[in-house]
Amino acid sequence: MAVYSMTGYASAGTGALTARPGDGGAAARPGGVTIEIRSVNSRFLDLVLRLPDEFRSLEPALRELLSAGLRRGKVELRLAPERGDAAEGLSPQPEQLQTLARLESQVQQWLPRAVGLSVHEALQICRSTAPTPAPDEAVMEAARRCLAQLREARAREGERLVAILMERVERLRALAAQAQPLLPQVVARQQQRFLERWQEALSSAGAAQTLPPQALAERAMSEAAAFALRIDVAEELSRLGAHLDEITRLLRAGGELGKRLDFLIQELHREANTLGSKSAALELTQISVEMKVAIEQLREQVQNIE
Repeated sequence: MAVYSMTGYASAGTGALTARPGDGGAAARPGGVTIEIRSVNSRFLDLVLRLPDEFRSLEPALRELLSAGLRRGKVELRLAPERGDAAEGLSPQPEQLQTLARLESQVQQWLPRAVGLSVHEALQICRSTAPTPAPDEAVMEAARRCLAQLREARAREGERLVAILMERVERLRALAAQAQPLLPQVVARQQQRFLERWQEALSSAGAAQTLPPQALAERAMSEAAAFALRIDVAEELSRLGAHLDEITRLLRAGGELGKRLDFLIQELHREANTLGSKSAALELTQISVEMKVAIEQLREQVQNIE
């Protein structure tokens, strides 16, 4: 299953919109319509439709279409009529002219001084009284094509995002691998320093002369073990590796991943922060900083995934 980005653009047109059969031979509407759909990242599905008044009746159907095809993102659909040559849509039908002539004759019988219709006025009336074309299906078909193109564009962008995310995941794995062999050395070194300072503190306080050596040694080892547990970050690295495995699995499976990846990125941040706070060596601190940089890069890219 593909991974979709929330960023994309597509457009489609209808061509000339004609009337339904049986509408008295009404002329085609000049031009057609162009539909554009733009989408950017958002936590939820946010639809914005910009339609001319004559197409406002299609808004519920267009919203339903977009809601069925998209899950997240701020999506703007813009429908713009394509106006052809002005003269194309003003060709009056014989029936319309006959009706105007009859009406004009009746008016002039009652109002002899009434001014006759000009050509412009006659064309305007013919245009306004022409049977309304039925472009609904043509517009909806164009919207479906435009939505399909948008999903293709979002899928292509999604492939690029997956490649970037997998690269960042591998970077984090490499950093965790660098930290793993350092842990026993760091724990042992810090434990030895603790024991040395413990002995210095006991000597300064004079406790070494008042307490049995065996008791002092047992207490020192107990305190050293507790200190080693406090600075040991093996558990954090293990959880970080598990989160990276889950991110890799999700990216390979595809589908709607954005919200789940958001949660996993938060967990990665937590483990990296804990690693930095418990770090007792400069090497681990540097690795923690590098991890936070990589995780932030992951987060920025995940914000664009549906």
